[in-house]
Amino acid sequence: MRVPLFFFVLSLLLLFLFMGSLVYGAVPIPPESVLDILLGKTPERISWQSIILQSRLPQAVTALLAGASLAVSGLLLQTLFRNPLAGPSILGISDGANLGVAVVMLSFGGSLGRLADLPVSGYPAIILAAFAGACAILGIILYFSSKVHNNVMLLIIGIMIGYLASSVISILNFYASADKVHSYVMWGLGSFSGVSLAQLPLFAACTLMGLLWAVLLIKPLNALLLGEIYATNLGVHIRRTRMYILLCTGLLTAITTAFCGPVAFIGLAVPHIARLLLGASNHKMLLPFTMLSGSCIALLCNILTVIPGTNIILPLNAVTPLIGAPVIIYVILNRKNIHYFH
Repeated sequence: MRVPLFFFVLSLLLLFLFMGSLVYGAVPIPPESVLDILLGKTPERISWQSIILQSRLPQAVTALLAGASLAVSGLLLQTLFRNPLAGPSILGISDGANLGVAVVMLSFGGSLGRLADLPVSGYPAIILAAFAGACAILGIILYFSSKVHNNVMLLIIGIMIGYLASSVISILNFYASADKVHSYVMWGLGSFSGVSLAQLPLFAACTLMGLLWAVLLIKPLNALLLGEIYATNLGVHIRRTRMYILLCTGLLTAITTAFCGPVAFIGLAVPHIARLLLGASNHKMLLPFTMLSGSCIALLCNILTVIPGTNIILPLNAVTPLIGAPVIIYVILNRKNIHYFH
């Protein structure tokens, strides 16, 4: 009875936060006007229609999908490596996206034309560069996963690759002009507002495909909770499963980072919140609950970026640690009393 109640309450909270993201913002819009706009009716002010449909609706949907994607990525990696402090950024995939953007923004002025004779510039170039950088690092990780059979060693390799990418970014920052460095830093602060209405179908299709893939991995994930030896005895192909998990998390992390920037703490903290609330490690319940929790936390952070009574919008990564950091501290202090992997 407890689990269905949790799902019901969380679904209501998700709906409330989604509507809150549409209603609340720098420009106050009455809830009834928001409903009229969503139902296709003419609002009291025409400008409100543009704000809702062109800005707040894509932003809310992006937060919903990105939160679920990052949370699920964290859950998959924590299960694979049996490490409660594993997250989407730990394998260097986010650093690969950062490196791709750094190359384009700091060395090529935000255009891919000088890099590969592509007529792509501005934000599409940044998205393409981030995705390419993330995929490149993912390819390296997959190569090492076929050579290294120990998950701990693979985790260390991922961390080292992340350090190498960060080192190259630091060198690019050192030689870049101040305005380029400022633009790159602003991108690195994260935002759910970067996905336009035209780009939303592509973003939604990629994230939903990754989330569906994660659902299909529930059975082998539950087997991995028992340890690799037991999982093998249950018929799970460990190397293939590990590659599928890495590909799934790589896709979700790459597409989210490409469109939203490197969003901190959601992927690391939300799986712990879901486990603590459910009190269970069965992925049949835990994975969908993590998806819902990730969407709720992301929508809440999106709302908290707006300072009441002003036109000031805080960077996303200035808000996410306020929720994520206390959770991680609690997990570290109570790790012996929390059973994550049974």
